[in-house]
Amino acid sequence: MSSSTTSTSWDARLWGVLLTVSLVVGLDALDVSMVAVALPSIQDDLGLSTSALQWVVSGYILSYGGLLLLGGRTADLLGRRRVFLWAVGIFAVASLLGGLVDDGALLIASRLIKGAAAAFTAPAALSLITTTFAEGPARNRALGIFAVFGASGYSAGLVFSGLLTGVGWRWTFFLPVPIALIALVAAQRLLPRDVPSARHGGGYDFPGAVTGVAAMLTLVYTVVEAPETGWSAPRTLLQFLAAAVLLTAFLLIEARSRHPLIRLGILRSGPLARANLGVAVFFGGYLGFQFVLMLYLQSVLGWSPLETALGFLPAALIVAFGSPRMEPLINRFGTARTIAGGVVAHLLAYVLFLVLDRDLPYAAGTLPSMILLGIGFMLAFASFNIQATAGVPDHEQGLAGGLLNTSVQVGGALGLAVVTAVLTANGEGRGREGADALLAGFGPALYTVTGFAALGLVIALSGTLRRGGKSPAGRPDPVAAGAGAGDGAGHPAEAELTTVR
Repeated sequence: MSSSTTSTSWDARLWGVLLTVSLVVGLDALDVSMVAVALPSIQDDLGLSTSALQWVVSGYILSYGGLLLLGGRTADLLGRRRVFLWAVGIFAVASLLGGLVDDGALLIASRLIKGAAAAFTAPAALSLITTTFAEGPARNRALGIFAVFGASGYSAGLVFSGLLTGVGWRWTFFLPVPIALIALVAAQRLLPRDVPSARHGGGYDFPGAVTGVAAMLTLVYTVVEAPETGWSAPRTLLQFLAAAVLLTAFLLIEARSRHPLIRLGILRSGPLARANLGVAVFFGGYLGFQFVLMLYLQSVLGWSPLETALGFLPAALIVAFGSPRMEPLINRFGTARTIAGGVVAHLLAYVLFLVLDRDLPYAAGTLPSMILLGIGFMLAFASFNIQATAGVPDHEQGLAGGLLNTSVQVGGALGLAVVTAVLTANGEGRGREGADALLAGFGPALYTVTGFAALGLVIALSGTLRRGGKSPAGRPDPVAAGAGAGDGAGHPAEAELTTVR
């Protein structure tokens, strides 16, 4: 299936393909938001520490992020439809198991399996869109709808989680099961049978996948455990060294492999590199903020799960209703500027939480930050997707999609690990317990999140202030400067990229 659909007027079959794969990103967002609200209840029921609790989140996103590139490569080689079907089925089974277990370690294990399934689903879904809709207005409209499903899934997850957690946190794991089964049946009926891209080379980089995942797991585990073991303790230093060795091995494997997970040359694209680095920092800061705030609102302020979910709902609704209207804005200002605007909105949201009195009512103390968070995601996320896939040839769309999703998940895991380390070091690490520990670590954790946003702003501005919109090689930057997208070999694309000027 090639990128031949240039029109933005689609028939029922095309709409069916788009809505089916978009349902999966909505399911992923639904799962993330429901688990986030349920964290305090999970912690109380299973007796988990704060550092152990974060693995319910980071276990999922690390296996997700660590295997995404293998998932993208597999989708390109075996066929996007086949990979999509298998991965959605495993996702449903893992979600069911997560709701049945009674042990924290088993719950984390189910999350690892679920993340691995999502690692094969997400790049297949994104590459199904980017190879069905031609680069330009058609693809950008499709990606906008794709993003809307994510926002809507997150919004729905917040509402359902608030309702279901009051009954029992296990129901937040059971709810994704029927949705995944609906997506599976629809995909079986609607997705066309694509031809695997064997002509572009076959093979799997399992050594790269193993060393990449091991490096990320080791790094996150070390950061989370360092406050308890000591940052300068021999064990901590050895673990950091092991992570560095594994990461170096991963890069060497990728440079020498006949079938690398990452063709390192793809990172020479300035827009693609900025999109991946920027989204990692952007999502890392937000996920750390969400984790801390969910615990703070319920364990310190005494909010119910439903009140907490409704407190986050305005941000999700802004994204759900605003994302479909983003195309004219991106047409006019380009992805670099809209991303910068989104990062500024998040930076202001975090600063407000630092400076405003926590005793203020919701409308004055919390709602302004939620509105800014929604605006930030609305401006930035679709733009990150467009920027990361512009000019990439069809046979590497799986790679580009997998790389972007890897950056989102690994960035989220690392951001969450750093913020959790700061939170526990200033709370549980000083002998405090429960609400007292969270209250003591809340301020330092927010300063850390704000630092992530400031770094993200620097990365975003590097894409808006480049002299004359030129790439490092002196060629026009198709995303920042409004030129036509390249085909990956320096040639203009056939379709005009009107939405990434």
